[in-house]
Amino acid sequence: MLAIFDMDGTLTDSSVVLSNAINFVRSKYNLPPLSKDEIIYQINNPHCNYAQYFYNKKSIGLQDEEWFKDYYSKNHDRELVLFEGILEMLKELKKKNIKLAIATNAYRNSTLEALNHLNLKDFFDFIVCFDDVGESKPSPKMLFKLLKLSGVKKEQAIFIGDSDRDYLAAKSAGIEFIRVDFVNKKDNPLDVAKKIEEFFSII
Repeated sequence: MLAIFDMDGTLTDSSVVLSNAINFVRSKYNLPPLSKDEIIYQINNPHCNYAQYFYNKKSIGLQDEEWFKDYYSKNHDRELVLFEGILEMLKELKKKNIKLAIATNAYRNSTLEALNHLNLKDFFDFIVCFDDVGESKPSPKMLFKLLKLSGVKKEQAIFIGDSDRDYLAAKSAGIEFIRVDFVNKKDNPLDVAKKIEEFFSII
């Protein structure tokens, strides 16, 4: 049994630090700042080319990554927060001996910094990030890698995310998907834990 979680927008409210980091990189190119809502919408848009939309470039370069990571590292402790109820949800799933994993479009260094800051890292058995596979969701590569690392069949895994990118990745990988909206408090993490447990009790 493997429950895979997206991170940004699913476990953590990272809208402030992500939008500020992107605007920090934009400032290096004398581009005007974008609103937080516009940035988060495009991050979740499966058709968005990040390099082109955010930086007017064909591809994101190493310098862009360094600028982004620099801002994130210096500010995540102030601008990154855990959604209410996430800790309880993860504890509940661990009690049921469900393996936990993360599949995130973020860079590994930033992901580990965030998880350590929020005291979440020890909950997860496996973590796969953008730079581990070289493709972001909606590509299913992260999910395939997690299945291989865990030795779990796709029928025994479930993916929990908040965006179309997550849904499309799960669909391509043939993995069950639960969409959550913790941002607007339309879903409760403990209720999601029950859905996950019910899924594994059925299979």
